[in-house]
Order: sequence, then C-alpha cells, then structure tokens
Amino acid sequence: NINWKLLIKNLAIPLLVGVISGFLTKDANEEFTLTAVQPIFTPPGWLFPVVWTVLYALMGIGAGLVSQQPVSATRDRALNLMVAQLVVNFFWPLLFFNARAYGFAVLWLLLLLVLVVWMTLEFRKVSPLAALLQIPYILWLLFATYLNAAVWYLNR
Repeated sequence: NINWKLLIKNLAIPLLVGVISGFLTKDANEEFTLTAVQPIFTPPGWLFPVVWTVLYALMGIGAGLVSQQPVSATRDRALNLMVAQLVVNFFWPLLFFNARAYGFAVLWLLLLLVLVVWMTLEFRKVSPLAALLQIPYILWLLFATYLNAAVWYLNR
C-alpha cells in the first residue's frame, strides 16, 4: 500500500530545492559557461538540468519509500540524512557558480558524497529499493567531483 500524498510530498521537496537552486545560479551558470575553461568530458549544458531532475526525483521517491516504513530510529536517521544531504546539495551550486570557489566546492562535494553514501546505507536498512535508487546519484557525484576538480585546476 502506497501513501501517495506522502510520496508526492517527498518527491516535491528535492525537486523544489533543485528549482530554487537553479534559479539562484542561473545567471552565474551562464557566465561560467561562457568564461571558464571546461575539462574534457564535460557534458553539453542541456544535460545537467535533465540529469539533476532525474536525480532529485530518485531522491524523493527513495525518501518517500523510507518515510512510509514504520517509525524507527533507523528510518528517522535515514530521513535526517536525506535532509542534511539536500541542504549540502543546495549550497554546492551557489559555491561553485555564484562564488566561483572551485577549490572549496570540491571539498563541499566530497562532504556531499559522504552524506549521500551514508544516507544510502541507512536507506538500505529500511528499504533496499530506496537505496538502489540512490546509485545514479552517487555515480553522478563522483563524475561531478572530477568535473569540479578539473575546473578548479584549469581556472586557477
């Protein structure tokens, strides 16, 4: 039995975070694209919002699956980690695009990666499917860390 209201709420929150973050970084992102030296293997610009929309949806579905399980310390820890990683996720584009703090943004991404892996491990204890849905996010963060580190190196 799926609680659709709870699932939709959990889906909407990360998507809203992504929309707000995208809005706050839109101009800086466009300027970055025109002025910064980009590393090899940088995907075309149109791909980033597509990938992030999918990742935010997978986060939300995972959180929705976890939130529908019986209340427990593990479930609550998993959901708290979801919130924590979402907060860290929100600030990365502001650091990278708006502040152009490329070196610090690499460290921030590593923090995000640790939180997401931890969240995924906690999700797995509550809902194995919710954890599996986070694998693309982890892989994308690894790729994003490469891109961020390369931008830092190429634009110092």
